[in-house]
Amino acid sequence: MKILFMGTPEFAVPSLEALIGAGHTLCGVFCQPDKPVGRHQNKLQPPPVKVCALEHGIPVFQPVKLRDGTALALIRELAPDLIVVAAYGRILPQDILDCPPMGCINVHSSLLPKYRGAAPINWAILNGDEETGVTIMHMAAALDAGDVIAQTAIPIDPNETASDLTARLAERGGKLLVETITALEAGTAGRTPQEEAAATLAPMLSKDLSPMDFGKSAQALHNQARGLYPWPAAVTEVSGVRCKIFSTRVEKGQGEPGRVLEAGKVGLLVACGQGALRILELQPDGKKRMKAADYLLGHPVEVGQVL
Repeated sequence: MKILFMGTPEFAVPSLEALIGAGHTLCGVFCQPDKPVGRHQNKLQPPPVKVCALEHGIPVFQPVKLRDGTALALIRELAPDLIVVAAYGRILPQDILDCPPMGCINVHSSLLPKYRGAAPINWAILNGDEETGVTIMHMAAALDAGDVIAQTAIPIDPNETASDLTARLAERGGKLLVETITALEAGTAGRTPQEEAAATLAPMLSKDLSPMDFGKSAQALHNQARGLYPWPAAVTEVSGVRCKIFSTRVEKGQGEPGRVLEAGKVGLLVACGQGALRILELQPDGKKRMKAADYLLGHPVEVGQVL
């Protein structure tokens, strides 16, 4: 099948590679423009999907706009049978959705209709879900509201981060995508409308989510550290120093929320509204990521202190 692929970040790469491995013809790849990086923002970094596509000799297109007719004209020239989207990061206008004869399908990292939006993996962890998955759906004009073709569920490990889970879901999504396209070609693919009443949103992350409130349960804070990893990261102050918190563990313990119960070779143990949170790895502002125990060697914290 002749396919136009649209995707940008690392999550989309396994889907692109799966299509290539399955022998489909990739007539082109759309991704977002290269981003400036470095202290002076004077270097451009290509997105992972672009790197992958160029390694396989696939033409890459990075339109700035999708609604001025230029992208539509290009798609008509490429003449794909199907458009596959995986974390492209842009909303496709209706004229593009209507362009390919077999339509447009999307690889979404949740069990729709749960977690429509930009950050479904993060919100599944933030909310303490024990399961998530991947959905392949027909695309519609509304946000992640198209009919479901296929889904697969996977358990969420109690200690895995959003980064870890993203990698697992990306691989699963690539496999499910190839299976789905095979079913579409054979005319055996299902099509199930989403239950609107069950829909929930997974909005974009922001630094407003970062501050840790030790009045919450230790489990909620553990989920916060996992769900916001690597960005924007959970944040608290340790002896007046702002620190990103990267690795934690839920333990038994009680005391005034925020009070340090232990500070030593196994990091910081802090009392929470329910239980206690062990801070294992952190990154003070202006310094590298390190074990909390190593940080404490040069920056002692007294037991009984309140964070």
